[in-house]
Amino acid sequence: MFFIQSQRLKMIPLTHEQLLLLKQNRKLLELSIGLTPSAMLVDPLYIKEIDDAFDNFWLPNTLAFPNKYLWYTDWEIVLKSTNTVIGGMGFAGYPNDKGEAEIGYMIDANQHNKGFATEALQLLSQWAFNHEFVRAIIVHTYADNLPSRRILDKCGFSLIDDVEGLLTFRRHRQSPHE
Repeated sequence: MFFIQSQRLKMIPLTHEQLLLLKQNRKLLELSIGLTPSAMLVDPLYIKEIDDAFDNFWLPNTLAFPNKYLWYTDWEIVLKSTNTVIGGMGFAGYPNDKGEAEIGYMIDANQHNKGFATEALQLLSQWAFNHEFVRAIIVHTYADNLPSRRILDKCGFSLIDDVEGLLTFRRHRQSPHE
């Protein structure tokens, strides 16, 4: 099973089959990949977004692009010390013609303010920048989401746009001599 890891976290990109199992039953998925079942506290807004992602993005795109599924799936964020899922992160598809890859994320409310989202965003950004065709990472967040804005600041993202309170942040690939 493919994964990437940092000091405290492991990130596991789910295959199409694993996404189907997750949609059916999170505990079954977690047990099937050797994780301790989680008890995540997820904001109802994110539950709606996750349900929409399953039906309209993750499942159809991991099926349509099996060789590029890493760009179209949920990457489970696993806390290594407890072997439990504490959130999810992923791309909004394969990078565009300008080499921009968009990332979105959600962290278990029980795990907020512990630096996990910052660590996971740095890890997934580093993985993306290992691909020569990725020139920048894009993240959207709402102006009133101050924790997310702090994460983006810590990870070196810059505000590039504000459309009616929906902010767009970008981080460019650093050149080798920086």
